[in-house]
Amino acid sequence: MENIKEDLMKSIQIKLPRLSKGQKLIAEYILEHYDKAAFMTASKLGTSIGVSESTVVRFANELGFSGYPKLQKSLQQLIRDKLTTVQRIELSNDYMTQENALKSVLKADMENIKATLEKINYQTFDDIVNSLFKARKIYIIGLRDSSALSEFLAFYLNLILDNVEVVAYGVSDIFEQMLNVNEEDIVIGIGFPRYTTRTIEALNFARSKNANIVVITDSLLSPLAAKANYTLIAQSNMTSFVDSLVAPLSVINALIIAVGLREKDKISKTFTTLEGIWEEYKVYL
Repeated sequence: MENIKEDLMKSIQIKLPRLSKGQKLIAEYILEHYDKAAFMTASKLGTSIGVSESTVVRFANELGFSGYPKLQKSLQQLIRDKLTTVQRIELSNDYMTQENALKSVLKADMENIKATLEKINYQTFDDIVNSLFKARKIYIIGLRDSSALSEFLAFYLNLILDNVEVVAYGVSDIFEQMLNVNEEDIVIGIGFPRYTTRTIEALNFARSKNANIVVITDSLLSPLAAKANYTLIAQSNMTSFVDSLVAPLSVINALIIAVGLREKDKISKTFTTLEGIWEEYKVYL
């Protein structure tokens, strides 16, 4: 990640002397405030600096990008796993208001799902589904905000496969919960910026025990992806201090359904039994 940042910033610095006056203003602003520039539209960036939107677009072209969105994406990639929650709040205040929050967030989530659909590897997805049926045990770890995803995945997979365990903070340490993991097991790690250290350490531990590792994360540059045998990419670009988990949850839904389609009869029997229990104990209205 640091190399990507250095390459982009170095490119801007090298080109700085021969840029136009307006483009130099953009370059200087990005070098000093790239964390804010990454979440501004070309129009917003131009207004903040005092140059036209077309000047911002030409600046991106000068750096070798096909357009400003490509430059913006490159800037976002530099920082999205580095920003503190306080910095996210400050950034969201710059480009989002109370009035446009609903529209902005829904639009961003739609774009995340669309990007995920384009990026995801369908063969990898099928390989993961096949491997789940071969596993002795399936461990799922997703900490902090990813815990909602791990609990959801584990709840439904366990209804189908009966051999799923959530690894989470609790009375036992995470490593104690994974004490008996081995090469016959699968460990599913879920993590998005900011990546939790403990999740990465747990995957390292599982790898040392020769377990098969499946990762659901936002990029092949993710530190979780470096530990994986299989990686599913789900875009989670943030629009504020709250992470977007819509696309990751959609991928998890697809994974559950794909597994369920292989076990239709078992699912039918399981939910027939559960419906009786729910009715007897008045679980639902």
